[in-house]
Amino acid sequence: MTKNVYDAIVVGARCAGSPTAMLLAREGYRVLVVDRATFPSDTISTHLVHPPGVAALRRWGLLEQVKGTGCPPIHTYAFDLGPFTIAGSPGTDAEPVSYCPRRTVLDKLLVDAAAAAGAEIREGFTVSDVVVENGRVTGIQGHTRNGPTMTEHARVVVGADGWQSVVAKAVQTDQYHDQPRLQSSYYTYFSGLPMDGRFEVYLRPERGFAAIPTNDDLTLVIAGWPYAEFEANKTDIEGNYHKTFALVPAFVERIRAARREARFVGMALPNFFRRPFGPGWALVGDAGYNKDFITAQGISDAFRDAELCVSAIAEAFSGVCSFEVAMVRYQSARDQRALPMYEFTTQLAKLEPPPPEMAQLLGAIQGNREAMDAFVRVNAGVTSPVEFFSEENVGRILSA
Repeated sequence: MTKNVYDAIVVGARCAGSPTAMLLAREGYRVLVVDRATFPSDTISTHLVHPPGVAALRRWGLLEQVKGTGCPPIHTYAFDLGPFTIAGSPGTDAEPVSYCPRRTVLDKLLVDAAAAAGAEIREGFTVSDVVVENGRVTGIQGHTRNGPTMTEHARVVVGADGWQSVVAKAVQTDQYHDQPRLQSSYYTYFSGLPMDGRFEVYLRPERGFAAIPTNDDLTLVIAGWPYAEFEANKTDIEGNYHKTFALVPAFVERIRAARREARFVGMALPNFFRRPFGPGWALVGDAGYNKDFITAQGISDAFRDAELCVSAIAEAFSGVCSFEVAMVRYQSARDQRALPMYEFTTQLAKLEPPPPEMAQLLGAIQGNREAMDAFVRVNAGVTSPVEFFSEENVGRILSA
């Protein structure tokens, strides 16, 4: 009996998987996407899409759909450091704003875009294992709820199923640049907490919280502390959550006037890079590269990696180069772009007071419009930390 072979099977249909499937399908490839969830559905996420992610949505022809959901644009990021606040624009002339769509909204939009491109979507499908033949991944095994085990085959299997990826575990890929969980945070949604187009971050020693406007006139509010306090604080999540706000009395007054509209959701993430390919398989998004959520880079990173991975797969499929060569380029491009932000993020996630040199720099940035915008754009993933924290740029800011 002849096997039914897809060009690609994508495991996971959220912010990494659906764009990967959509872009492959738009190239004319036969694609199957599977996810244990059904859509629309929620998932744990800070769900901020910085300007680089917004630019991807525009390239894909999906930005107007996101705007059409009523998700408010975010034109200002404000970092309250205690003695002063650094506030500026996160964007560029081409993409001046960010958006923070609910995942119930964004993921459904992306799944529908993949389907519209011609990908086959199989929701409510749990992958139990990958199929390996002669040392090469050739497919997946899985089942729908209460259904029999099914086997599907493909030229490549793409794991886009998050940091606990079934695909990554099955192929036992290498990890590097590992760091442990650094902080634990809890978030929920409030009504009656207007943000006026601002993403606000409050950082204090061993504490941090943020507020971001999202769909349905709601505001996502997230608060966290070092992971070392996880066990002690989890016995009273709501109490410790509100104690964090007490460090900023002005915010306490604002949130007292608001109403909580959802349960608390918690997260604490490990930090790592994974080798994102091998014979017959690839990884995108959090499955291949995961870091703390304090800089909210996950969605923008997933979009970037989807484009890089699809370009590599298309090169291999079209015979431009071997799969190995194409995917080595993918890994190299991903790591080169991701590592500086990874290091910046993991340092920030420790919630430690800045060292004297950094404190001096932050003080010099405050009130300098050009420098504040530039600092904000580092946090938005627009400007690389390598560029911003270069000796030349730091010298320019301090001398100003």
